[in-house]
Amino acid sequence: MERDAGSRALPGVWSTADVERLAAERLPPDVWDYVAGGSGDEVTLAANRAAFDRVAVVPRALVDVSTCDTGCDLFGVESALPLAVAPMAYQRLIHAGGERAAATAAAAAGVPYIVSTLSSEPIDVVAGVGGTTWFQLYWLRDREVVADLLRRAEDAGCGAVVLTVDVPVLGRRLRDEHNGFALPPGVRPVNIDGDVGDALPGDSAIARHTRAVFDPSLSWRDLAWIRARTRLPLVVKGILDAEDAVRAVDLGVDGVVVSNHGGRQLDGAIPSVTALPDVVAAVGGRCPVLLDSGVRSGVDILRALALGATAVLIGRPVLWGLAAGGERGVTAVLDLLRDELETAMRLAGCPDVASARRLGSSVWPAERHRPG
Repeated sequence: MERDAGSRALPGVWSTADVERLAAERLPPDVWDYVAGGSGDEVTLAANRAAFDRVAVVPRALVDVSTCDTGCDLFGVESALPLAVAPMAYQRLIHAGGERAAATAAAAAGVPYIVSTLSSEPIDVVAGVGGTTWFQLYWLRDREVVADLLRRAEDAGCGAVVLTVDVPVLGRRLRDEHNGFALPPGVRPVNIDGDVGDALPGDSAIARHTRAVFDPSLSWRDLAWIRARTRLPLVVKGILDAEDAVRAVDLGVDGVVVSNHGGRQLDGAIPSVTALPDVVAAVGGRCPVLLDSGVRSGVDILRALALGATAVLIGRPVLWGLAAGGERGVTAVLDLLRDELETAMRLAGCPDVASARRLGSSVWPAERHRPG
């Protein structure tokens, strides 16, 4: 796709950083903090990006890249790109079009969209826009609600269940606590009939809500309970330890997502891209390994592929696009990532995604502190 004035879907945009600036200008400050912030001192949030910037790929020369195929198989469905849109809550908070707008853009781009348990639109409505939809599941105290969510996901035609395992409790998001953050009227977790609650000074209504409905007892034995209640492929999201990845595969999961929740859970956790190679090696090709947290460009996607990832999940950039222009803004982000990835693959001598996974890679050492 050629550009003469930035992305055709969102003129004047040349990178996801441009979309981020537009989103920051258009969202209220407390909503921007909710989107942009991490947990604690936001050390892991920053480390995700720093770790990506230290990953170097080794291009191959004299390869015919007159054609470049960015497609790949993801749990039995052909995706136009090695990516899916990550599950993210309350998207009507960002734009009136909410999850439907983002899912429509993902369908048009030919990539899977993962609808969250905490979606502000019903599962069937989001899946009804067409395309490939997966359902993200949080472990809730009420098992009947969990079982009902799995049934509704299947009935809506979702293609996979993505179980998030790194939120026994919500990480302390200090920006939200400082802002006394709460959802505005009309935005709520419609799939679980919940009311998040009112704003209170120095407290996050979202944190209070998750403490009330999330069950911190989730353990390995519960995978069998979930497996018995769905025919869909089961993917576990939130794995950072190689031994955990092996155990998940041994228990029959169909995929793992290496993720630190975008730096929003344990502050000080290892960057996802740093954990990726050990997880890939431990899994040994027994299931797809996806990467989440910190992906901002097509070059980042190429880096992840070179480190062994099957595909990546795209999170905040999609919310930036939603804030900047609804469906059109998400389309702009996905267009950018597609074009950047295709260019990066050609420059690296990769005519397809499989060859990108065979690239050599190395990690530059972190810059050492020099006393002034």
